[in-house]
Amino acid sequence: MKRTVGFLCAATVALIAAAACGASAVARDFKLSDLRRLVSLSDPQVSPDGREVAVVVSTPDWKSDKTRHEIDLIDVATGARRPLTRYRLEVSSPRWSPHGRRLAFIAMDTTPVRGADKGKSGKHTAKKHRQVFVFPMDGGEALRVTDAKRDVVSFAWSPDGESIAYIAARVPANEKAIKAHDDGFRVTDNNFLVRAALAPSELWVVPSTGGKAKRLTQGKFSLNTDHQDPAPEPAWSPDGRSVGFTRFPDPYWALSYRSVIDKVPAAGGAPSTLAGLKGATTLGYAPSGDAFAFIRPRNGDENNGNAVYLDEGGRTFDVTRKLARNFDSFAWLPGGKSLLLVGKDGTRSVMWAQGVSGNATRLDLGSVEMAGKPSVSSTGVIAFVGATPRHSDELYVMSSATAAPRRLTDVNGFLHSLSLGRTTAIDWRGPGGFHEDGVLTYPPQYAQGRKYPLVLLIHGGPEGASTVRFSSLAQLIAAAGFLVFQPNYRGSTNLGDAYQHAIYRDTGEGPGRDVMAGLAAVEKLGIVDAHRIGISGWSYGGYMTDWLTGHYPKVWKAAVAGAALNDWVMDYTIAYYQQGDTYFFGGSPWRSRDYRIWRAQSPIAYARNVKAPTLIMGDVGDSNVPLVNSYEWYHALRDNGVPVRFYAYPADTHFPGDIVRTTDIFRRWVGWMSAHLH
Repeated sequence: MKRTVGFLCAATVALIAAAACGASAVARDFKLSDLRRLVSLSDPQVSPDGREVAVVVSTPDWKSDKTRHEIDLIDVATGARRPLTRYRLEVSSPRWSPHGRRLAFIAMDTTPVRGADKGKSGKHTAKKHRQVFVFPMDGGEALRVTDAKRDVVSFAWSPDGESIAYIAARVPANEKAIKAHDDGFRVTDNNFLVRAALAPSELWVVPSTGGKAKRLTQGKFSLNTDHQDPAPEPAWSPDGRSVGFTRFPDPYWALSYRSVIDKVPAAGGAPSTLAGLKGATTLGYAPSGDAFAFIRPRNGDENNGNAVYLDEGGRTFDVTRKLARNFDSFAWLPGGKSLLLVGKDGTRSVMWAQGVSGNATRLDLGSVEMAGKPSVSSTGVIAFVGATPRHSDELYVMSSATAAPRRLTDVNGFLHSLSLGRTTAIDWRGPGGFHEDGVLTYPPQYAQGRKYPLVLLIHGGPEGASTVRFSSLAQLIAAAGFLVFQPNYRGSTNLGDAYQHAIYRDTGEGPGRDVMAGLAAVEKLGIVDAHRIGISGWSYGGYMTDWLTGHYPKVWKAAVAGAALNDWVMDYTIAYYQQGDTYFFGGSPWRSRDYRIWRAQSPIAYARNVKAPTLIMGDVGDSNVPLVNSYEWYHALRDNGVPVRFYAYPADTHFPGDIVRTTDIFRRWVGWMSAHLH
């Protein structure tokens, strides 16, 4: 649900290795145990001189069921890799100092807490927090420079490298009363799982060598919310005199749409508004001068895509207006005359170079799919995490915006030796005349002339999109002998604002007809066994699964609904984004004008039509799509005689982030389809 990865050399090595095993060797398919081997890369940061890239490397550990995070340093010229933070916990956010001589990062503090009592084990019992550490690149140990009383969620270097601005939550004023169970709190826009009133997040500044921190903001407003991901970073003005930040009305996500951008003097003083357009966030100053950019829904309409706005000399405008589509992130290019834009274009994840005046140019990434936010050095080197249809996360660099991507890592090199399903794009003309698209993955052992059972795998969001980049779940389903179809539908972020906006007051019927038109396009290929079609999805993909099984009951022979939103009214009432739902419908479900549409667009209203055997899954502590939705669906189907099973996971997430539970979910997902479609 809403709010909310050298080529010739590597390929040659893989071919030589395969040949050495003998001509009779047959590559095996992707399987569940391979999930444990997949390494994730994130937050690449290229050094100012463009010679090295720091990147977060995340590796699942099956035995402990935890993920190990470390920051590795990659040499751009040679690809040589060395770990910097191997034994630290919860490492994130590597950031180079302006001159590249130091690297700061966030990690869990493991030093004893001053004044903390020791428990029976003799260990300090006070809670540790995530702090900022600074690592000298010429040798030596990392120095902890913050002493925040709550987790540091983001930070930024000052232009001279002498200071670090950071964001951390305030200690609750009634902390002692809470410990004594005098802890009743007022309900406002919090989700129903909140157990205490949240304190606002504040901005602090501290010397980059450590020392006493100075608080720069204080009030009812907050610099972060309970579900802002990632947390907005502070941004220093180029002259170092002020720090800009996203100001939210309070610590709860429900009102985050009303955010603006403020700035505050670095020496202390009252904040002032820098960008007062509602929904403004993610400030980024140009490398020089006073220009700055930020993200905001185009024209302030939450049903449009995120646009990149530019302020030059007090004149604010949408620099991306000619593209009129959603952008996930941006980064300034050297000189401050153009920006890199990241977003979906059809079934591709791409980048554009956008001049501050003029048109945007889509960069040629070849077969590489962009993921996350790129990093740009002062010399113009671009670093990013990318993937291809047959290969998961790797680190790539481009020497300039016009150069071809070059892969620096092979952390998921084992995929070269596997037999993977071929993934391709497919498009069709949908309802309302929309050009629509999706992704089709074939079984690894696909044989022309045969017809195969088909499984739909529908993306969440709905502000998301399916692209041709490597998908472990799609490959697992394909390896079980299925065609896998991932349709995009109105509300998706890959086909422009008109398509994304079309979900307004049409959250089920319109997207449902889009998916059915896509299914018809796949069936026209003549490769689908029309008597063996299943449907599945997580989050809004679960919503679409339940909607479609309730509206086209004769089509589906099996269904998997994960974390499905089934009741819009309940969702508005208890989920964390609450008021965000009103943008889909134009008003509250508790007012007479919009009362009926909220119910008419809820899958639960059509549960009695469902015939497909259904597997339901979800997390107990999910504040995004509360599991109450799934309980409703389970009882509705069971009481009407539909074969149904329901598995709940004791996790406080929207989808379990650990490898053991993820594997179990995928095992049940594929197993359910195999049991009912083969």
